[in-house]
Amino acid sequence: MLRPATLFAALLVATSLPAQKPRARELGLSTMIGGVAGPLDAITDVAGVEVGHTTLISGSGKLVVGKGPIRTGVTVVHPRGKRSNDPVFGAWYTLNGNGEMTGTTWLQESGILEGPIAITNTHSVGVVRDATIAWRVRAGPADPSGYWWSLPVVAETWDGELNDINGFHVRPEHVDAALSGAQSGPVAEGNVGGGTGMICHEFKCGIGTASRVIDSDGAKYTLGVLVQANYGLRDSLLIAGAPVGQHLRNDRIYSTEDGAAADTGSIIIVIGTDAPLLPHQLERISRRAGMGLARMGSSAGNGSGDLFVAFSTANQAALAGAGHGGLQATFLANDQMDPLFVATVQATEEAITNALIAARDMQGTEGHYAKAIDHEALIAVLKRYGRLAERH
Repeated sequence: MLRPATLFAALLVATSLPAQKPRARELGLSTMIGGVAGPLDAITDVAGVEVGHTTLISGSGKLVVGKGPIRTGVTVVHPRGKRSNDPVFGAWYTLNGNGEMTGTTWLQESGILEGPIAITNTHSVGVVRDATIAWRVRAGPADPSGYWWSLPVVAETWDGELNDINGFHVRPEHVDAALSGAQSGPVAEGNVGGGTGMICHEFKCGIGTASRVIDSDGAKYTLGVLVQANYGLRDSLLIAGAPVGQHLRNDRIYSTEDGAAADTGSIIIVIGTDAPLLPHQLERISRRAGMGLARMGSSAGNGSGDLFVAFSTANQAALAGAGHGGLQATFLANDQMDPLFVATVQATEEAITNALIAARDMQGTEGHYAKAIDHEALIAVLKRYGRLAERH
């Protein structure tokens, strides 16, 4: 149970954030990236999907392990909403494996994702995993075997530049708040949840999301992406194909003069769709997220953890009957999947762009400072390369 004082602190952080900044589509970038966005341009455009954040920000100045400064949190995605125990077909893919995503051995073996997906900082994976299991035990009955069996998917990126990561400030009540507070509708982006202390292409970054509506042989489907972005160097950054990082270099964090800088960050990409897909098809979808990442200028460096997970909310009736013979599932033919591949690439690119645009300047431990991308400077570069659509 979340203690009242802790719940108040978590909510205070969330509600005290400034109003949401413009997003890629408000700046005219969505058209240039391509595709048709859903109404919210978020993973929650996929019916039933809910997202929750707990954001932890406190303290400043010198690092005192266990006391702060604290710049961290947890983000959760419920594929069928927090009130459903029905699983989904799922799959995962690792582009570069210097990172952690729990539960993937059984996900790969079974093709079934049970429960929420959670994202946090590197050293909080264990507590988030355990708290997710405990929350599921409290939230619903045992499975048909009589056990509250759970191998949740929990992923991470490193926020130790800004956060007292070895202070282990994410606690079970924070996970509970994100799981229980998850909702449909617009998704907060930037310095929120698991993305609170994250840095991307040497700009302040964090959580981002986007969606695409697809027409496949006359049937309409929705595909959404949510990212926790914490990767990349400044010089390689591309936005809508423009070499933005080459022009906005005055506040770079790392120096490449001695050859020491490397792409050592990470990104977690969650892809959800209502298109009826089988697990092997979802693995194909998850692989395409890497192409959206490449369009941002990433080469998935040796020190980067680039981990992707995909799920389909279709076939609920079949999956709810798991354990009984003669189950039937519908799925698209492989030659119908091209529009979904394209949508994955586009939505991934836009979700990362939204994470960059939504983020705000943040100072963390030992005076470490990450500046958000300057919108006016960004617009000037994009105009120079003809990459802004007319805004209406």
